[in-house]
Amino acid sequence: MQSELRTKLLKAFSEANGEFLSGQKLSEHIGCSRTAVWKHIEELRKEGYELEAVRRLGYRITKKPDKISENEIQLGLKTKMMGRHIHFEQTVTSTQKIAQTLVTEGALEGTIVVADQQTHGRGRMSRAWYSPSGTGIWMSMIIRPNIPIQSTPQLTLLTAVAVVQAIEEETSLIPEIKWPNDILINGKKVVGILTEIQAEADQVHSVIIGPGINVNQKLEDFPEELQKIATSIRIETGKKWERSLFIQTILLKFERLYFLYLAEGFRPVKLLWESYAISLNKDIVARTLNGSVEGKAIGINDQGVLLIETSDGSIKEIYSADIDIKK
Repeated sequence: MQSELRTKLLKAFSEANGEFLSGQKLSEHIGCSRTAVWKHIEELRKEGYELEAVRRLGYRITKKPDKISENEIQLGLKTKMMGRHIHFEQTVTSTQKIAQTLVTEGALEGTIVVADQQTHGRGRMSRAWYSPSGTGIWMSMIIRPNIPIQSTPQLTLLTAVAVVQAIEEETSLIPEIKWPNDILINGKKVVGILTEIQAEADQVHSVIIGPGINVNQKLEDFPEELQKIATSIRIETGKKWERSLFIQTILLKFERLYFLYLAEGFRPVKLLWESYAISLNKDIVARTLNGSVEGKAIGINDQGVLLIETSDGSIKEIYSADIDIKK
């Protein structure tokens, strides 16, 4: 009951958009006495919320703590589907693993898994992903698209565009995409995206997309071996950011692109992706499990496969690789 009242209180403040709400109005809105309202407001202050109280005007929230929770994400969320069902935990081994379990239990499309910390975060090719507490966005999104299996790589590229658009909207930064799943700012990695599918034969049952986003790390927060290649939004802007707001923006951008993709196919997403791509028309080395391919990156095809023109004029299709851009 207490958490339900707290949720109603936070929702009222969220819908007020910074305007004052009187104690009487709040008590009527959430269904408790004005004394109970005051007690809940004091509890919010203990949780790190900053509230202004003015006689005859009431209360308003002037600053929210940088904390991720189901309430913080859903309050002010503008999506129709994405994030309407949230599984939040403070610490997990991997949000992808929890999402896999939820999928088998019948999780609805748009369900997201969010954690403040991952102890065994994973990147592509089973690499570790550094995911400390209180710093980043560690999230997995569950979707159930009716698409062919060979089209699922497109969803990684779609997610990259959504995250870039969210960063652009919330900050003054200009991120770039490095195929297939890295987002860079000033040449350093700020986001990685892991996509896993659950399918049989030619039917996709679900896709779990896990963006890992470095938001509030300081340089010294990264292990020494990552300090030259990784960055965060805080490092690049010089200020801390509200992670729950970023999640809301990412979910909204993703949902709009996803609905567009389902309605019109990959073409509109492809054009957006190419506009952000750092490696196109550059000489690159693609390091695959079967060896390296050198040449000019000339684009991606309609499946999201990278196309490289080699020195002999042939076109190589690259499905999975690490990309190095030649100086």
